[in-house]
Amino acid sequence: MTAAPQGAASAGAVPRRNPRFPTNVPVDFTVLRSGVPHDIPGRGLNLCEGGLAAVIAGELRCGDSVALQFRLPHVALPFQARAVIRHESRLHYGLEFVGLSPEQQTMIRYWAGTVVEAEREALPPNAPSPIPDGSVQKSRRRFWTARLRRGLWMVAVAGALIAAAGWWHWYHAWSELESELPVNLSEPDASLPQVPGTAMQVLVTHKVEPIYPEAAREVNLQGLVLVRAVVGEDGSVIAVHPLSGPDVLTQAAVEAVRWWRFQPYQVNGRPKEVETTLALEFHP
Repeated sequence: MTAAPQGAASAGAVPRRNPRFPTNVPVDFTVLRSGVPHDIPGRGLNLCEGGLAAVIAGELRCGDSVALQFRLPHVALPFQARAVIRHESRLHYGLEFVGLSPEQQTMIRYWAGTVVEAEREALPPNAPSPIPDGSVQKSRRRFWTARLRRGLWMVAVAGALIAAAGWWHWYHAWSELESELPVNLSEPDASLPQVPGTAMQVLVTHKVEPIYPEAAREVNLQGLVLVRAVVGEDGSVIAVHPLSGPDVLTQAAVEAVRWWRFQPYQVNGRPKEVETTLALEFHP
């Protein structure tokens, strides 16, 4: 977990467990207020595996949960995560990441390694390093350990590719047929009105695109994922469950749809809680 800038930490702050690295990137924050998502701009000040220190152009409170997205230099993929406000002082906030995936942790370590190398190359000969050697070595060990684990995992995936090839051809053909047939993959809630996904797509007011998983990218996995969502009277997503698709893609689809927001679906002029089926397509 990272902390707010010096002098801005609240009482009872948790000591830092990860080395922090300065950054200066725009960050988009999304916070729910009365069930409605609000987008707030900000700028990151420093970053570590535990969290982010940032200046945010809005009033937030300790304990607020936010979604955030930004791009790190030298990293191709955008970084999307959830975080909790832990410290606040005059629009300076310390945020703790919640549930980072191994791919996201590796992304931060890789970026941190580029920061360390850039600062060392900028120093004159024999000048002391501005970053403690212990922190650098620890960060590098974590990065290369993650790379080693990732390499072993890729070897295991390569061994399963032959068996997966036949399954993938079957799944692709099944997806094409499925698009032409009524979906009946799980029992809907009979107590809720069933609204077609095409009708609900028109009512979308806030849409979060799913993060394409690194594991799927490595095996060039793509296709259509179907999820069943319950949309409340206020347009927020109350519940979402996967219906079809590979597990590595359905998890990303479910996490994205949780943040979608719709115009309330009306029955006889009154907002109504409804159930719908949504389709999300993944490409590398």
